[in-house]
Amino acid sequence: MAREAPVIAVDSSVIVKWFSEEQNTADALRIRDDYVARVIDIASVELLNYEVLNALRYAPDVGIEELKMIASSLEGYQIRLYELLGELSTRCIDNSHRYGISIYDSAYLSLGELEDMPVYTADEKLLRKIGGDRLRHVSSYKSTQ
Repeated sequence: MAREAPVIAVDSSVIVKWFSEEQNTADALRIRDDYVARVIDIASVELLNYEVLNALRYAPDVGIEELKMIASSLEGYQIRLYELLGELSTRCIDNSHRYGISIYDSAYLSLGELEDMPVYTADEKLLRKIGGDRLRHVSSYKSTQ
């Protein structure tokens, strides 16, 4: 019987690096490569694609046609996306107020808490605000291959 791949959560700051060369891109690509190789599974919240496309929309080196290709690529990855409903919604609101962060940022953290999985981000300001073990910097990701 095949063992089930461990699931990690990622926020948009990690996925943006799959399409844009910047600090910690190599770390984000290790996550992507492990996901494609089915070493891990990735979960996130439904707003992920909106945030990724919005961030890349304002990248000076990403044109409209490339942005359309990225949108299609995001669909193709078939990342497990969670709706902001029920307990996830409630926890998201609580965490937003507890940590003084946006509902958007809180959604990723809350998903990790609810599903008991690590959450990877490249957002150092968010990491400083939250601390703890649940939220991890993308550079701390260790491949299990």
